[in-house]
Amino acid sequence: MKKFAKLMALAGALTLFSVIESKAQEIVVRERMHVPVVTARPVRPSPRHVWIAEEWTPKGGTYVFKGGYWAAPPFAGARWVPGHWRHTPRGWAWRPGHWR
Repeated sequence: MKKFAKLMALAGALTLFSVIESKAQEIVVRERMHVPVVTARPVRPSPRHVWIAEEWTPKGGTYVFKGGYWAAPPFAGARWVPGHWRHTPRGWAWRPGHWR
C-alpha cells in the first residue's frame, strides 16, 4: 500500500509539473483569430464590477474563445488591461488581459 501511495504522489507531482510547464509555453498561430459575434452583457452585479471583454484562452495547443464577464477588481484602484494579439517572428500570440 505504501508503494502505491508513493507512485500516486509521484504521478501527482509529474502532472502538476506538466501543467505548470504548459502554462509557461506560448502558443503561436499563423493568423490572428477573429472574435465571434458578441452577445449582450448581463446586468452588472454592482457598481464596483468591471466588464472583462471577450478574449482568447490557450487550450490544447490552440486558443478557444472565452465570453465576457463581470469581475470585481482584486484591489482598490485596480484597472483591467484588455488582452491583445501581438506579432512574433513565429506568428501571432495572444497576450491575455490582466489587472494593473
